[in-house]
Amino acid sequence: MRGYKIFSGTANVEFSKKISKYLSLPLGECSIKTFSDGEISVQIGESVRGKDVFIIQPTCAPANSNLMELLILSDALKRSSASSITAILPYFGYARQDRKAAPRVPITAKLVADMMQVAGIDRVVTMDLHAGQIQGFFDQPVDNLYGSIVFTDYVKSKNLKNPIVASPDVGGVARARSLAKKLGLDMVIVDKRREEANKSEVMNVIGDVNGKDVILVDDIIDTAGTIVKAAAAFKERGATSVMAFCTHPVLSGKAYENLQNDALDELVVTDTIPLCEKGQNFKKIKVISVAPLFGEVIRRVYHDESVNSLFA
Repeated sequence: MRGYKIFSGTANVEFSKKISKYLSLPLGECSIKTFSDGEISVQIGESVRGKDVFIIQPTCAPANSNLMELLILSDALKRSSASSITAILPYFGYARQDRKAAPRVPITAKLVADMMQVAGIDRVVTMDLHAGQIQGFFDQPVDNLYGSIVFTDYVKSKNLKNPIVASPDVGGVARARSLAKKLGLDMVIVDKRREEANKSEVMNVIGDVNGKDVILVDDIIDTAGTIVKAAAAFKERGATSVMAFCTHPVLSGKAYENLQNDALDELVVTDTIPLCEKGQNFKKIKVISVAPLFGEVIRRVYHDESVNSLFA
C-alpha cells in the first residue's frame, strides 16, 4: 500500500482534529508561520515521498490568507515528492463570484480553481458549492458533497407536527427540493428582489405556509438578512415555527444582530467554517459536525471506492 497522510492548515484546526480522530490517523507535522509583513512560510516536518496527501483547509475568512496558505502547503508537498495532493475544502471561498454579473468584473471562482491546479492540487473535495457548475472550472476531479445528508436525521428528531421545506430564493430551489424529497415533504419558495449586495427584500411567498413548521434551507448565511426576512414573511403568513438549515455559517457584518429577530426560531449549521466565540455561545445556533463525513470520503478516495454511494 502506498499509504496516505493528512495535513491541516490553520483555518479550522478543530475540524481537522475530528477528521484525524475518525480516521485514527495523526495529522502530519508541518510548521506554518506568518512573518511580520504578512508573508506565509510553510515547512513540512516529515517525509511524504510517494504518499497520497490530503490537505484540510476551508478558504473562509480571512479568505485571502487561508487560500494562500493552502496553495503554499500544496507547493511544499509537491516539491517534497508527494504522489498526489487532494484539497479538502469544507468551504470553497470566492464561490459566489462564479459568473460575470456585471460588465468588466472577474470570474474569481475560476481564477481560484486555476491557482489550485498550478499549485499542484490533483483533486478537490468540497461541500455544497454555491453553484454546482463551479466543478467545471476545474480540470481535476471535484467531489461536491451534500450537507443535507446530516440535516435529515436532525429534522426527524424534532418530530415537527406539520413540516414543510422552503427555499429562501429561486436560486436555491434544487437544494431545497433535494431535502424535501429525502424527507417526503412539500416545498415552498420565497421570491425576493435584491436591492444591493448583502441586502434583500422579500417580495412574495409561493405556496401555503399557514399552520406549518417551516424548514428553510440555504448553502450560505452571510449577514443573515435574507434568511431572517424570509422567516418573517413566513410568520406573517401564519407559519407556526421557522427553523433554518445552512451548511456554511459565514455570519459576517450584522449577522448576529439580525439573528436576534424572533421570526427565526432556530439556526442549524455545520462546522465547515469555525464559529467565533459569540457564535459558539449563541443559543439559537445548533452545530452539526460533517467531519466524520469528510473523513469517510478521504478513506474512500484513497481506497478508490465510490463517494457518490454515500448520498444514494
